Amino acid sequence: MHVVAVLNRDGGTLRTMDLDELCAQVQAAFEGHGHTVECKIVPGDEVEAALRQAATRTEVGAVLAGGGDGTISTAAGIAYETGMPLAVLPAGTMNLFARALKVPLDLNEALEALAGGKLSEVDVATANGRLFVHQFGVGIHARLVRIREGMTYSSRVGKIFASLRAIAAAVIRPPVFEVELHTAKGIERRRVSGVAISNNRVGDGHIPHADRLDAGVLGVYVAAPVSSSELVALATGILLGTWRSNEMVSETEVTAVTLRFPKRKRSAQAVIDGELVKLEPSVELAIRPGALRVILPKQDKAAAA
Repeated sequence: MHVVAVLNRDGGTLRTMDLDELCAQVQAAFEGHGHTVECKIVPGDEVEAALRQAATRTEVGAVLAGGGDGTISTAAGIAYETGMPLAVLPAGTMNLFARALKVPLDLNEALEALAGGKLSEVDVATANGRLFVHQFGVGIHARLVRIREGMTYSSRVGKIFASLRAIAAAVIRPPVFEVELHTAKGIERRRVSGVAISNNRVGDGHIPHADRLDAGVLGVYVAAPVSSSELVALATGILLGTWRSNEMVSETEVTAVTLRFPKRKRSAQAVIDGELVKLEPSVELAIRPGALRVILPKQDKAAAA
């Protein structure tokens, strides 16, 4: 199989790495499993074009995307559109989709596991037709991302500290808004501080990501209006993976849900896979079972046992 690797030199941890050396590692790993490889190092503003060009070449069997969660989400959207299999190289701060796919977070281990991996299909979700692989969020999450994007950081550790500072800033006045949730069960009207819709159910005991991507459901998580102290407790629980014990959060699973915001401000924003977008008055969300072709990493015998 011919593989094209696209590495975002401005994204995630790659900005501080020797990418020529990483390309050599990519080639060694995949050629060691009988594949041929092209490795492209591109700036952030050219990543989407490079991914799309690779995904539409008839001789290419898979695209390997390396970068942060934003890069991976973009790559997944293109793979979804074109049907090209996607391999995910975790080189970001959180690496949420890579974790859900059970890709090792060490780059050398990830390359070896992906090179020896197998083709499969996993679920994705859409919000008004736009693909997401992790989460769509309104309220608390969007405010945290907006605050963090106003800060300056140049490394993975810096981004983590910026996220913690954003939580501290958001605590001063947690958001509260009205939402209607339209599902097959009917309409539920709520006053909330946050709504998050995930691609499959979020797992326990770790930072929020799905433990499996083949259940064919959306996870719907609603946070009731919270005080400053309650938001601190909720944020701590999310980071530690213990948030399910928080009585401020309700959870359900559906295959589709429409969110409507009757009192939405024109400046309101949502977040999709970590990217801020304009919040539309109505957002239709749906699961797309098995719609994304991926390279699942080879699991070592100890991990599989």
